[in-house]
Amino acid sequence: MLPYFDTSTQPTDRIIDMKLREGIYALLDIDEQFYPSLFDFTDPWKIDILDFLEKNYAYDLTVEEIAHYTGRSLAAFKRDFKKVSNLSPQKWLMEKRLNVAQDKLLNEKKKVSEVYLEVGFKNISHFSTAFKRQFGYSPSK
Repeated sequence: MLPYFDTSTQPTDRIIDMKLREGIYALLDIDEQFYPSLFDFTDPWKIDILDFLEKNYAYDLTVEEIAHYTGRSLAAFKRDFKKVSNLSPQKWLMEKRLNVAQDKLLNEKKKVSEVYLEVGFKNISHFSTAFKRQFGYSPSK
């Protein structure tokens, strides 16, 4: 234990390796979701686009910000997004927001005035117009 208390004594490579392994096991014991971050070396700086959007669809993020948060340039984001969806990122977000809104209105019996903000719309009139265009009826019905 001397290396932990005496800074002039360097720990051996074996001790460093053991402590590194111990730290990794401790992280995995806390949450196995660390596994892909620690052991997927294909594109470690990129995160799954659709997973990110599913979790963050309600936030007012630009496509540039989404690209940045998923570890991509704007061009790489657009190219990668085409691989996972036949919609543009903006249309995907619009459909996701509207589908979640419809679910909240029908199944959770929430009011339109609550739902439009929860799903990421800035004003109720834009929400109502988009909703009617998507589903063929107004959100209040």
